[in-house]
Amino acid sequence: MRTAQAAAAAGVNVQTLRYYERRGLLPTPARNASGYRDYGPEAVQTVRFVKRAQELGFDLRDAEVLLGLAAGGPEACEAARAVAEDKIAELDRRIADLSAMRRCLDGLVAGCAKPRAERTCPLLETIGNASVDRPELDGR
Repeated sequence: MRTAQAAAAAGVNVQTLRYYERRGLLPTPARNASGYRDYGPEAVQTVRFVKRAQELGFDLRDAEVLLGLAAGGPEACEAARAVAEDKIAELDRRIADLSAMRRCLDGLVAGCAKPRAERTCPLLETIGNASVDRPELDGR
């Protein structure tokens, strides 16, 4: 099938297909007599695998590792498990960071409940002074 057909079958655009090819996620397809790329059904399966891995939070490097493992035997399962455990640890870190940000913002919003004459905007002040007074808010 031609590039556009393969891309449509995989649910991506043509640029994504070519990008995966440049990255080595897809082998360079043979060309037919008229010079068009000729993708087989395995290319569509590979692209769908990569897109599903991305939906699960894996980046393209992870997806490449997982693709290699998918072709392996029983020992590949242990390696895939290690990749998944690393992803879980990363997600746990991100959840903790987001929870801390949420608690901080909740505290700032609570300051807005004061009567107008008795308050300044702690949210705007904190954002304006974050790099000086609150380094934890600017990612340091």
